Amino acid sequence: MNRLLVFGAGYSALACARRTRARFVEAAGTTRSSGRFGELEAAGLRPLVFSGNPGGEPGGELEAEIAAATHLLVSIGPGATGDPALEVCRPALRAARRLRWICYLSTIGVYGDHGGAWIDEETACRPVSQRSRERLEAENGWRAFAASRGLPLSIFRLPGIYGPGRNAFVNLREGTARRIVKPGQVFNRVHRDDIAEAFSRAADMQADGVFNIADDVPSPPQDVVAFAALLMGAAPPPEEDFATASLSPMARSFYGESKRVSNARSKRVLGLVYAYPDYRTALTRMWRENTWNAD
Repeated sequence: MNRLLVFGAGYSALACARRTRARFVEAAGTTRSSGRFGELEAAGLRPLVFSGNPGGEPGGELEAEIAAATHLLVSIGPGATGDPALEVCRPALRAARRLRWICYLSTIGVYGDHGGAWIDEETACRPVSQRSRERLEAENGWRAFAASRGLPLSIFRLPGIYGPGRNAFVNLREGTARRIVKPGQVFNRVHRDDIAEAFSRAADMQADGVFNIADDVPSPPQDVVAFAALLMGAAPPPEEDFATASLSPMARSFYGESKRVSNARSKRVLGLVYAYPDYRTALTRMWRENTWNAD
């Protein structure tokens, strides 16, 4: 019997759980706060609190779920001490005899800056930010663990994630949308439902390897905001020059990397057909179907 355990049942991981709930006899997921239990239960997950604090213990309930799991989805951000799930739960994971497959949600940030050039999974990783360096270390940690157990491991490298409640329409409505213009800057994006479909296919295949789960058309961020405003019939915010725009250090760091990420391997190996292959198709569909505002 297939049983799923999700470490870090956040925005994308919940979509993965919802997409695959019919194929798992039981499914559980962790969160830092008991206040989110209702969200997890609505996605078909038995909720568990897991702080991931260094030096902590998984606790009896989580250890039991680890022992029972056949499929593991890891969607917890790493820190300076490594991946919390792997570091805190390593003994229980080593002892998990039923475990057959692991999926780790990472980021295209591990590739670093490539000056707008096209890259794929064979491109060397040269992360720039501390966050991306920690992600690459976490990838390597899970890769070493999977190899030690002889388990297949899918690593999904994800770009900017959007979907219901998190998109340019919401930002325009709330007055937080900005059109920051940096010449030559492009980003990939991915709708969370495409992540969920990729997870579903990879879980069925128990796929092994790295997959870029990203849209077909990396684009300047200001174009996305302008197109969303057009669909809404709203005035777009004014363009701002990146060089003089007031940005937080974290926001500015996102503009320090520009690349075009190929998703060809996800299509070829997983057979993934993207429901939201580019921002124009995605925003038009979300506006027409009224799926932009909330779940």
